[in-house]
Amino acid sequence: MSISHAPPHDSADISGISKKQDPDSGTGPASDSASVSPSKPGSTAASAPGPELEPLVPASSRRTFVPRWLRRTSGPLLLLALWQVLSSTGALTADVLASPGTIARLAGDMVADGSLPSAMGVSLRRVAVGLLFGTVVGTALALVSGLFRIGEDLVDASVQMLRTVPFVGLIPLFIIWFGIGEAPKVAIITLGVSFPLYLNVYAGIRGVDSQLIEAGEALGLSRWGLVRHVILPGALPGAMTGLRYSLGIAWLALVFAEQVNADAGIGFVMVQARDFLRTDVIVVCLIVYAFLGLIADFIVRTLERLLLQWRPTFTGR
Repeated sequence: MSISHAPPHDSADISGISKKQDPDSGTGPASDSASVSPSKPGSTAASAPGPELEPLVPASSRRTFVPRWLRRTSGPLLLLALWQVLSSTGALTADVLASPGTIARLAGDMVADGSLPSAMGVSLRRVAVGLLFGTVVGTALALVSGLFRIGEDLVDASVQMLRTVPFVGLIPLFIIWFGIGEAPKVAIITLGVSFPLYLNVYAGIRGVDSQLIEAGEALGLSRWGLVRHVILPGALPGAMTGLRYSLGIAWLALVFAEQVNADAGIGFVMVQARDFLRTDVIVVCLIVYAFLGLIADFIVRTLERLLLQWRPTFTGR
């Protein structure tokens, strides 16, 4: 039995079909042939440029009317202007709160005589040492408790009990233990820093997707390889959040620590100003605390952007 093969349709057959007129559309053979037959390299339709597509620009990047740094500083500037207006009109007296101009002149005098830079240096050293010790202690406890079940059984319950104790209430006990020198001040900052860092690092470790762990095991990673390449990078966002919280608590702990048996530092200057009813000096010290905390938070946020470039996040609209 012979099987006949039908010849393939060539361009002539297609053009022949396209020459048939469609009674419903009312178009002629010429228009149908142009719409079906492929375009030749030298034809006008192929060489005619099509409409250019405009690139998609996110809505957040199209709002360039006001610089972002100006929007971020507008709130503090408005508060400063309101403060100056209330002081100029007498609604806010100098014995309650000095005017911004008086505060600025006093800050310039304190910088000129060296009292403010010296106090800032002492306070920064205390915060740096306490933050270093607190970061080491909090991260180490979180790693032990987060990576090992037996570590969680031994560590987590004790940490959860201790973190509910107000660290400010431990100042008298620290003075009895460590004396009245630098040790109790550093200890109170270390204690305040350790707990938020522990909680966030622990939550970051336990929040790693289990499917990533299974994928790492399927690729043949060892236990240390899983910790290094999967668990620690997954817990890094939580660690950076904990570091930001810890920095805020470090400055808060410093305020309390420097007001107890201190002979230098910003808190010591505030205690002296309180004894002499100098509200302007107290406000200068509070502003210094605020700016130091803002600078520290800016450093951590910059570090976070550098270390977490692999993580796309929502930046607002």
